[in-house]
Amino acid sequence: MATQLLFIGTTELMLIAGIALLLFGGKKLPEMMRGMGRGISEFKKGAKEASEPFEDVKEELKEAKKDIDEVVKE
Repeated sequence: MATQLLFIGTTELMLIAGIALLLFGGKKLPEMMRGMGRGISEFKKGAKEASEPFEDVKEELKEAKKDIDEVVKE
């Protein structure tokens, strides 16, 4: 049920855009959307940087598992 909330149809998207246009006006809206896009971009960049150390640990664990599996086979 909660996953259905993530899907927004064309009608709903147009309604949201119309309300935003009425609330913020035509001049302010593009500036706000640009700022939101930059914010999302920075968030993704930060999330990627935060996950990089975990990728290193993940690779080390894979190598350790491979070594353990080789020892067990012998």
